[in-house]
Amino acid sequence: MSLLFSPHFTSLLNSRKYSVCFNKRITKFGCFDVKMRVNSASVDSAAIVWYKHDLRIDDHPGVVAASKHRTVVPLYVCDHRILSRFSDEMLEFLIISLKDLRKSLKEQGSNLMIRFGNAESIIIELAGEVKATSIYVEEEVEYDLLKMVDILKDGFAKLSSREACRRVETWRAPLYDVENLMDLPGSFHDFKKLKRPILPPLSSSKLPGPVMDLHWGELPMVDDLKNLCKRSGNPRVKWLSVREVSEMEAQQNNAASVAAMASLDKVTENNFVDVMYKSDKRKVIRNTTFVTEKGNFVGGGTDLVLNALAGYLRYLEGTPRDDWQEVHQKLREAESREGASFGALFGPALHIGIISRRRVYSEALKYEKERNGGFLSPFGYSAVTVSASVNTVCSMEWYWILALKDQSSTGGHLTYRIWRWNGHIIHYTVAGNSGPAILLVHGFGAFLEHYRDNINQLAQDGNRVWAITLPGFGKSEKPNIVYTELMWAEVLKDFIVEVVREEVHLVGNSIGGYFISLVAGLWPVLAQSVVLLNTAGNIIPGYSVRPSFKAKKTSVAARLGARLLLLYLRLNIKSIVKSCYPSKPDRADDWLVKEMLRASHDPGGIVLLESIFSFDLSIPLNYLLRGFDGRVLVIQGMKDPLSDSKSKSAMFREHCQGIVIRELDAGHCPHDEQPDEVNYIIHNWILALEDKEEG
Repeated sequence: MSLLFSPHFTSLLNSRKYSVCFNKRITKFGCFDVKMRVNSASVDSAAIVWYKHDLRIDDHPGVVAASKHRTVVPLYVCDHRILSRFSDEMLEFLIISLKDLRKSLKEQGSNLMIRFGNAESIIIELAGEVKATSIYVEEEVEYDLLKMVDILKDGFAKLSSREACRRVETWRAPLYDVENLMDLPGSFHDFKKLKRPILPPLSSSKLPGPVMDLHWGELPMVDDLKNLCKRSGNPRVKWLSVREVSEMEAQQNNAASVAAMASLDKVTENNFVDVMYKSDKRKVIRNTTFVTEKGNFVGGGTDLVLNALAGYLRYLEGTPRDDWQEVHQKLREAESREGASFGALFGPALHIGIISRRRVYSEALKYEKERNGGFLSPFGYSAVTVSASVNTVCSMEWYWILALKDQSSTGGHLTYRIWRWNGHIIHYTVAGNSGPAILLVHGFGAFLEHYRDNINQLAQDGNRVWAITLPGFGKSEKPNIVYTELMWAEVLKDFIVEVVREEVHLVGNSIGGYFISLVAGLWPVLAQSVVLLNTAGNIIPGYSVRPSFKAKKTSVAARLGARLLLLYLRLNIKSIVKSCYPSKPDRADDWLVKEMLRASHDPGGIVLLESIFSFDLSIPLNYLLRGFDGRVLVIQGMKDPLSDSKSKSAMFREHCQGIVIRELDAGHCPHDEQPDEVNYIIHNWILALEDKEEG
């Protein structure tokens, strides 16, 4: 992909084609001989490499560029705004990764500086201390990190110095060689037709050591990082405990089924079956690559991850090596569906940058050639582990491209932002500067834009409005995982905790209505009220069974059914969507149909459809919303072709105390079919609740 440089860098490495990107907001990508010109002043100057999610020296364009300076200070800042998003295991994982990165840098004669606090302030202060003229930082798409980088750019440019130029240089290591980001098609189906070349990884580059004495700082402990977040004064800190405790409560009845799922006793090549190892008993491995106490994923540094990757790729061959046998055992446990084990085991290492996506791709293809006498077959990969590795990193790259395109585009009435959930890219938007907080949640097959005529109008009425595209839908990432109702509810819970940071009025359409009901039922402290738009879910009088969330795995029948369903939907999508808009069929316009079709071609789309065959809506709405008397509004389109609206309204009235129902001349999507009327109802509903609370 991209190659845009500021014009003052010198040559790097050799004449091989690499991709390193430097600009303010990357829109162009390309590949050419890497020749970065550095003037004499820059050669004699100092630079800072700000590590965030790129904890490696292998295939690191920022390190390669910085190596041309007289002195370089590699820096990691323990900033609560970044760390508060991590689980305890991820914090442990991070510390181990920082330890290995420091060790690797020391072997070069350099070091890794550790600081605590506000990243922008610390970097600007350090830049003044070492008289740095350049700061190298990986390009971001996540909204909060983009803000941090922009503040750093402004502050660094204003730093008084004799130097004529101070620059924050952003870089990335793209997988595809693409000339111009904005010329790329929005459909992965069309993108594949371009057959863009894959860019090889860069070799490691040695950084010069500092020419002055510096305080490098000590590696923290997990408790140090947790206490840092608590002491920060961050308004979301009080919500973090809600997140942790509630997850344990929601899953306390799930331990037995999860343990059962982790043991897969029969294996075939199509679903990573092992014919050599029949025991599920784990050996104690001295040099384990599963470095955290829970041992859920691979880590410990680039070399260890590469070794684990080698073992993973060679799963079908078997091995006498204890470390690779451990990888194989973990693979079996993590293979909840075909190919899911790669993301489960290596996803965290990719997320914090211990290894790059194109290094994974390179290693996978190298092994595939070994299996095939130096050739690659045009008919697919010979090892399912190779397929899982390649598909995962290519999928991750595609969603990164979509995120960059959305942030680089201009026009339109929505401003897109990116949030990461468990490392996955999630799209959202926000409108309004004051007033009550509203979170809009779409239905199955839809996306945040389905609220195209609700977001801004509700904001203009005096509300702050968030709309999210859930993982698996729209332009949000579609990871290879088993999708469940609880998982989507947890995404919404984490979004409220980390992004909205206060109680919200939850609004959900169709299956999105069931998701917000789960949030309200499991984490009631997060919800001020619930608005259900032709919601999925049932009402069961007298239901009092304690909910139990069972782990699921994908069946062969579900995989086949999903493929048949996908074909049917693509052939009939226009008529299906129009049937949901009986009063105003023109609202089911070409844009809506086209965007639904586009999303169906995204990598991972078929995985989402498989979830339909295992949906479990057995916990009724009246049970989930039992503590929300007077705070539940049902907006029901009475011409819904997907359900009996009259019967549902009657059940709500009879069995849900204090519920308010508004019946509309609309179908399954009243918010999009009758936006003005729905906006009016929601605004007045929230206004009445707020007035009642104040009174």
